Amino acid sequence: MITIIPASGAVLIVTYIHELDGWPTLTWDVKRLQEQLAAVRLRQGKLLGRMEALGFQHRAEAVLETLTEDVLKSSEIEGELLDKEQVRSSIARRLGMDIGALAPADRNVEGVVEMMLDATQSYQNPLTQERLFAWHAALFPTGRSGMSKIIVGGWRDATSGPMQVVSGPIGRERVHFKATRADHLAAAMQAFLDWFGGDAPIDPILKAAVAHLWFVTIHPFDDGNGRIARAIADLALARSENSPQRFYSMSGQIRIERSAYYDILEATQKGSLDITAWLRWFLACLDRAFDGAEALLANVLRKGRFWEKLAGQPLSERQTAVINRLLEGFEGKMTTSKWATITKTSTDTALRDIDDLVLRHILVKDTAGGRSTSYSLIVTPADALRAVAAFTRAHSTISAWHTAAMPSSEEMAARQSAIEALANQISNLAQLSETAPVTYRDFEAILGQLHELGFHPANDLVSAVAFALDRSKWGGS
Repeated sequence: MITIIPASGAVLIVTYIHELDGWPTLTWDVKRLQEQLAAVRLRQGKLLGRMEALGFQHRAEAVLETLTEDVLKSSEIEGELLDKEQVRSSIARRLGMDIGALAPADRNVEGVVEMMLDATQSYQNPLTQERLFAWHAALFPTGRSGMSKIIVGGWRDATSGPMQVVSGPIGRERVHFKATRADHLAAAMQAFLDWFGGDAPIDPILKAAVAHLWFVTIHPFDDGNGRIARAIADLALARSENSPQRFYSMSGQIRIERSAYYDILEATQKGSLDITAWLRWFLACLDRAFDGAEALLANVLRKGRFWEKLAGQPLSERQTAVINRLLEGFEGKMTTSKWATITKTSTDTALRDIDDLVLRHILVKDTAGGRSTSYSLIVTPADALRAVAAFTRAHSTISAWHTAAMPSSEEMAARQSAIEALANQISNLAQLSETAPVTYRDFEAILGQLHELGFHPANDLVSAVAFALDRSKWGGS
């Protein structure tokens, strides 16, 4: 309980959920949850069915991408940014996956990965005090959170005063609620662990939601409670599917909705023992996480088909490594200097690698100007068509006429407008190609109209479209 005295002078008494009579006996309205829970269960089953239908390699890649996302975003929610390559390499190494050169991982990265994999890959093992202590010790291998020394592998004590759950930057923190008192932690955690390990009649997905809230409410550690709460929820979700394979990231979705996440936590902490609103939010967030899984699946298949289409093409280890980086969502533009840095080679060698891929229409030069040329990967016909559309828009103002007389400003504006309209048609064709067959003749019809206007897209871009469409034809997509 906390007393707040606002400027008006009126005294407001805030009582938190764990201070209410009857805690921790939580309740919810089953009827209000039935339809939503059934819909989420149906989507969960369909998603798992689709993933099981994938080949082993694609399924393993989907698991790797999901776990990487989960580790990154769970830490990001708490304001900690981890290196993606280190996380991905650490997970791949522990799962025995061959992804080429593995980046060495820092101790803190290894600790977060170790906790997440123990929660999801060993989901059938009991959740015990010792297991939670081991997770906590893995998160804080130096015994410190930042520069502050904390109790590691043990419940917090009353040394630092009441535990307040806050968000926001230092100096502008927002207090969401006050957690369970330190002298009540042992009994509170034992009650939680007994319930989690028991066989109470509750849907496993709802159990994940209740466990997340209950653990966060107790907040038993000096730091790391949010990450451990989400690991417990992932463990419960793995049990709900009876599978260690993860194909969606609840933490990734919570990161997107972080503000709403803290809002619903705060409202629930200051509410009654009826947590229906929290459960409805959790189910809705999980449903949206399934949307993210659909996007992940599409990307995994996109990468797989790309490599199938390039099967037999001679690529160096450097080229393969950088292409994989681009396929995984390389941030920013790929330039010769970045290629050289990634592959630890000279810029001359990097340029030779790049020029070779441009000649084979695997990379194209970007249209934007600047101090250094950048390149984009052509994975699908849509990529190639969008590259042509971008080039066309960027150069639509270039003057071109076939008569001795210079055109009027009105004629030049009309020409520019016509070129930009055709660029939009190419963009529409790119979008269509993602769901329906598109031929080079479809593109050639628009290209002919551009030529009539005296506009000629770069030859390498036009060739890239032709090759991409040809690859898609014999690649089976």
